Parts: sequence; C-alpha cells; structure tokens
Amino acid sequence: MQAERINFLLEQIELDPQDPFNIYALAIEYKDNQQDKAIGYFEKLLQKFPEYLPTYYHAAALYFEKNQNSEAENTYLLGIKLAEKLNKEKALRELKSAYQMFLDEIDE
Repeated sequence: MQAERINFLLEQIELDPQDPFNIYALAIEYKDNQQDKAIGYFEKLLQKFPEYLPTYYHAAALYFEKNQNSEAENTYLLGIKLAEKLNKEKALRELKSAYQMFLDEIDE
C-alpha cells in the first residue's frame, strides 16, 4: 500500500514539479521507515519552496530525531519566522510549542 502511494506521488511530482505538496507528502511517507530519503525531500522543499510552511515542523522534528540538533533548531527558527511573516497563528503556535519542547529535551 505504501509503495503504491509512493509511486503515485513520484508520478505527480513528475507531472507537476512546481507543486510542493506532492514532495511534502512523499517526505511524510518516508519519514518513519526511510529517514534519509525523507530528509532529502524535506531539504529539497526548504531550498526550492522556502515559503511552504508545513515543511518546517516535520523537517525540524526529523532532524531532532536523527540527533542533528543544529539543523533542527535552525529549521524551527526559520519556520517560526516564516509563520510570523505569513501571519499564520496556528502554525506559529505549533512551531513555538515544538521548539520549546526541543529546547527542553536538549537541556536535559
């Protein structure tokens, strides 16, 4: 089932490479089982579509999970800044909360 979703998303990316959602969805598909692939897609999103706000929360969390704390912190902070710029209050609250939990975890 996951292989079918991945193949579908890869086809959609080929059909419309300017739609960040399909790349985001592919990264989400990979994040539990193939983290390096997921990070690659998240990094592609961050570089090619820096205004695509949903990327920041999941990319930062995955960096943290892989003990890449400086990348996680930078990604959280960039996401917070973008959410403020775009005036996305819910995303801003979620990113700030996740960032605080990240800080609490690394301080232990």
